[in-house]
Amino acid sequence: MVALGKRPLNVKFILPALKEATDPYWRPIKYSLFPPLGLAQLAAYLSPDDYVVLTDEHVEPLTLEDNPDLVVIQVYITNAYRAYRIADHYRKRGAFVCLGGLHVTSMPHEAAEHADSIFLGPGEQIFPQFLTDFRAGNPQRLYASTSGRTLERAPSPRRDLIKRHCYLVPNSIVVTRGCPQHCDFCYKDAFYQGGKTFYTQRVDEALAEISRLPGRHVYFLDDHMLGDRRFAEGLFDGMKGMRRLFQGAATVDSILRGNLIERAAEAGLRSIFVGFETLAPANLKQCNKRQNLGRDYKAVTDRLHSLGIMINGSFVFGMDDDGPDVFRRTVDWAVEHGVTTATFHIQTPYPGTGLHARMEREGRMTTRDWNLYDTRHVVYRPARLTAEQLKTGYDWAYEEFYTWSNIAKASLHHGTLKHQAKHFFYASGWKKFEAVWDFIIRTRQLNRTTKILESVLSKVTGKKEDHTFVPPIPSPQNAELVTISTEQVS
Repeated sequence: MVALGKRPLNVKFILPALKEATDPYWRPIKYSLFPPLGLAQLAAYLSPDDYVVLTDEHVEPLTLEDNPDLVVIQVYITNAYRAYRIADHYRKRGAFVCLGGLHVTSMPHEAAEHADSIFLGPGEQIFPQFLTDFRAGNPQRLYASTSGRTLERAPSPRRDLIKRHCYLVPNSIVVTRGCPQHCDFCYKDAFYQGGKTFYTQRVDEALAEISRLPGRHVYFLDDHMLGDRRFAEGLFDGMKGMRRLFQGAATVDSILRGNLIERAAEAGLRSIFVGFETLAPANLKQCNKRQNLGRDYKAVTDRLHSLGIMINGSFVFGMDDDGPDVFRRTVDWAVEHGVTTATFHIQTPYPGTGLHARMEREGRMTTRDWNLYDTRHVVYRPARLTAEQLKTGYDWAYEEFYTWSNIAKASLHHGTLKHQAKHFFYASGWKKFEAVWDFIIRTRQLNRTTKILESVLSKVTGKKEDHTFVPPIPSPQNAELVTISTEQVS
């Protein structure tokens, strides 16, 4: 390869469409929630003179007749085959192609067959080195993130490359990387092996990035926004005067511990994604989700409701202690405890996880068709259910939770009439008006909807505190990171 020196590069970043974007489960609104921040972050390491294009195939068509010097493709497990086809196409046209992401990290030998270089792990430390090597004409076949992981002094994502009008939540942000927990089903545990598995931005840098975002609404895509108490305290204290309305994700134990969730509410937290996952202690032990063991789930919902924080609960079906009654028990519990929106999943043993390794040892994996690894299909043999029972129960749970009667019943859990009305309106709005969402997306009006979210203010708790409110937006099971990887499978 000839050294390029300081010549401006023509670079194309691509987020290929997930397989589920072409099947009956596809909800256009779900795939129009968040822009691909990981790719925008990598673009920030390019020179100002470089020509850069960022294409998210979920919200716009992908042009394949151009001739970039460099193509960087983000690979999820359920867009892997599509990503490989795009990569092969551009390599034939003479472009240098790089692949990175969770699937590449878990299946590097497979990905390497379709790339000139592959990236393993988070990209902040490896992409700058790759660019140096590429300009010098000496790019390596593999770049792996191990030591030196940090977010200090990292450039802000190139938000100028993001087509804000295409997304319901263009103001998404990530201020931490990874998670301090190590659940054996989590795809990202393997992604961060070899170095720090949880680290944060500096508080002042995070606050500066937030202050640059227009409007009021912000969505924190961090896996665990309460994972570092000192950082979270500084972040929430700094946000108090910003009048922001924000959403995020946290664990059961962090919500119950200390007063951090109250400080988040004071700073503007209005809805939160909570990984309840299972109601069975035996399942929690087996999947190493020990942070949930012995925790009072009812205390979690009561505490959040008392603060005016709406809940998107995450639940997984098909763990080894789950029998045929798990679907009814889970839905009933979520409704009875006023969970506003629910994200249900079929347990999916992703390659590279401890769960997948155990299932392989036990001879229980039934397919390697990555298109099916979307938490909607059964790709292994369950212990106490048939594959058909698991799939049928999963479909039933979604349908049952979002019936009009259950939406109404869950809303009555709240103490004030206004809170009840907000719950009913937003839960039904998220699932019951698909045609309306489709029309808004087709007419490119999502940005107007975002402004409506910011304008909705309401008292939903006690007399002394005035809490504003915006509707909960379900978060991906593996929420997007500002790295070279994003996994959106909810």
